[in-house]
Amino acid sequence: MNSPTDVGEATDAASPGFAEATRFWLLLGCISFGGPAGQIAIMHNALVDQRRWIDEATFLRALNFCMLLPGPEATQLAAWLGWRLHGLRGGIVAGVAFVLPAAVLMVLLSWAYLHWATLPVMSGVVFGLQAAVLGIVVHAVQRIGGRVLKTPLGIALAAVALLSMGLLHVPFPWLLAGAAAVGWWAWRRRPHWLPGVDTREARHAPLPAAIRWRAVRIGMACLLLWWLPILVLGAWLGRDSTAFAMGVFFSKASLLTLGGAYAVLPYVATHAVDVQGWLTPAQMMTGLGLAETTPGPLILVLEFVGFTGAWQHPDLAGPMASGVLGAAVAVWATFLPSFLFVLTAAPWIERIGRWPRANAMLMAVSATVVGVIAHLALWFGWRLLSAQDWRSALLALAMAALVYVGLARWRWPVVATVPLAGLVGAIAQALLPVVA
Repeated sequence: MNSPTDVGEATDAASPGFAEATRFWLLLGCISFGGPAGQIAIMHNALVDQRRWIDEATFLRALNFCMLLPGPEATQLAAWLGWRLHGLRGGIVAGVAFVLPAAVLMVLLSWAYLHWATLPVMSGVVFGLQAAVLGIVVHAVQRIGGRVLKTPLGIALAAVALLSMGLLHVPFPWLLAGAAAVGWWAWRRRPHWLPGVDTREARHAPLPAAIRWRAVRIGMACLLLWWLPILVLGAWLGRDSTAFAMGVFFSKASLLTLGGAYAVLPYVATHAVDVQGWLTPAQMMTGLGLAETTPGPLILVLEFVGFTGAWQHPDLAGPMASGVLGAAVAVWATFLPSFLFVLTAAPWIERIGRWPRANAMLMAVSATVVGVIAHLALWFGWRLLSAQDWRSALLALAMAALVYVGLARWRWPVVATVPLAGLVGAIAQALLPVVA
């Protein structure tokens, strides 16, 4: 007889009904502030400690696996936990409900930003958001680096990534592939460079053929759902249309989000700003600030890129319709791969989460991501400060430093810090018209 993990149905007496679980996932999508760490903590507290729908060991093994995947790990964890409770329909509902409230809110925020962009007060708000983003990203470097860079190998990988992106302009996908290869090699040849990583091979009995075949069918269906709408857009609007180009690009970006949204942002910013010209560096920073104020995954900043880029390079009759289409394409191409990975691999997740070779590769990739995020901080800092005169630049540095200290020492909540920075920027704009 198959275990609950094999078939995706929980048999614990405490397991909820489908309607009750659906209400929980929708509530979670509305309150999941705090980035991946906060979202995972909320899920753990609600599902493991309070409701006891999931046991501790199962939750942690699923989390370990989701951290190995490209894509937003909190969204993938929610989808797998939904699958664990109610099978395929549970996984789909949990993943969609976790993203949908924030995605709707991001469209509204993007529209408001672009609709009132010409107002003087808006330039002050944007200035404050950008200064806050600089402090947030610097804090992310310190926070993630302190957790990941515990070995000489990790420090070396982070330094190589920073120099490679800043001086040699090595593409982000190559950095990830190289880091994974280094992690695999170290696991095989220099395991003492990876303290805490098990060097023993994991052995498991194979899953029944029926479960494996069902996973293959789910994977094929997800692939079709992922690419069919994008190909239809290409046939309808043309292969040179903004929407089709975004569908292809965001599909690529979704495969590179190992390490979270901060890791892939340099790749997205370079392509969206410098290559395609969909939006400006200032708009890119503003989008990240808006994403920090919403619940749900931070990677929804890509939805802002899609909305803003399509608004400014419309395929349809008006900018609003084009913006909504671009946002929808961004969300679809960014999150469909997560469902593909999680729902296809769902029966194996608890096993793969114990795979030591994969954990060694993840450790190396995580160290590389620290260097990538450091490059992002430098990119944002240069773009922000070089656009200001000396008084505005000093104000931006002061605000960024205050946000960093507030987050690092006083544990200010990001969801409150970012809007407050926008308010300070608006006040500064009223007092100092030089603020841009």
